[in-house]
Amino acid sequence: MPRFLLVFVCLLATLNQAQASDWPEFLGPGGTAHSTEVVPTTWNESDNLTWKVNLPGSGSSSPIIVGDRIIVTCYVAEGTTPQRQVLCFDKNTGEQLWSADFPIDYREDGYQGYITEHGYASNTPVTDGENVFVFLGKGGVHCLDLNGRKAWSVDVGKESSNRRWGSAASLVLFENMVIMNAAEESKAIMALDKNTGKVVWRQEAGMLELTYGTPRVVSTGDGNAELVISVPSEIWSLNPRTGKLNWFAESPMTGNVSPSVIVDGDTVYSFGGYRASGSIAVRVGGDDDVTDSHVAWTNRSSSYVATPLLHEDQFYWIDDRGIAYFTSSKDGEVIYRERVNNLESGRPVYASPILIGDHVYVVTRRSGTLVYRPGDSFAPIAQNKFEFDDSDFNASPAVSDGKLYLRSDQALYCVSKND
Repeated sequence: MPRFLLVFVCLLATLNQAQASDWPEFLGPGGTAHSTEVVPTTWNESDNLTWKVNLPGSGSSSPIIVGDRIIVTCYVAEGTTPQRQVLCFDKNTGEQLWSADFPIDYREDGYQGYITEHGYASNTPVTDGENVFVFLGKGGVHCLDLNGRKAWSVDVGKESSNRRWGSAASLVLFENMVIMNAAEESKAIMALDKNTGKVVWRQEAGMLELTYGTPRVVSTGDGNAELVISVPSEIWSLNPRTGKLNWFAESPMTGNVSPSVIVDGDTVYSFGGYRASGSIAVRVGGDDDVTDSHVAWTNRSSSYVATPLLHEDQFYWIDDRGIAYFTSSKDGEVIYRERVNNLESGRPVYASPILIGDHVYVVTRRSGTLVYRPGDSFAPIAQNKFEFDDSDFNASPAVSDGKLYLRSDQALYCVSKND
């Protein structure tokens, strides 16, 4: 078969696997946190709630959607042996289709500190349309088909950072590889062959400690790609096919980095750091140290946990102190900063915002979902709360076919317009 025809056939097969209505990874297609769909802006127990199913355990991982299936992970403490579960439901009816159990027969970090806030199921799965790949921290990475049958499992380490805050990063796919930030488990970034689980490359570095964000793939103008991740004090670009370092830039975030990097064309943005927080914009490309040549700006404003939403030259988020931020993507300067009213005390927001149609949706932990229009000021049009669920809502939503999906430590919800 001629090379050009082979490439066309492979591309067509990929397009057939990925459906427009899928929400295949953390923050949706490409991790952009954008959806052109239209979903309700208001809901409660009796209005626009299509279905609700109770979950067997807790979790901060976000649901993903492939075809008519919605998939989520949980930590189940009931019984003699705690376990993590992967559960699959019909996205239209909420009927459970299958579950896969992964017993915890190894030593986890103690249930203390920040682990009590996000739990033991924080990593969002990813799908290529044929299989589902799940990262269970010290429980490894696993491949299941869409009927829940296990294809392979790989141990990626059972270490702990010096803070013992637990695992957080989600998986990404690139070509025939599934890539993970296993900083917590082994101070490594790894790529596995998605068909076999065989290690394709592994990059270890002590600087990865306290790196909790999900890496992102950036397509460059010359047809190549870069894998970008933000670590304490630097931002790195790796060759996603080999794991070799392309370039690095110094960043102001010298503390732990939890938000994922944000990609916009040939520019990547990173937020984070605690206690030394900040943000940075870097143009991709270059070699070795690009701090002086490719950094567009740095700033001290930051999100500690949530990944900010980029929309029309502005970033939007509510941080884990309950403060709404809007900043400019052109220079990082703050456009708006105000404390949000009607939020419970403590750390009220862990989830990342997403743009659905013309509205920004921010899930708070215990005070419902805030809905507002992008702009230069924060003016919510709705604050939607399920009064019967007082557990934590730490996951970011998923969207598909005019339906919004929310998960708490107690239940999975489907919100759509009532007929």
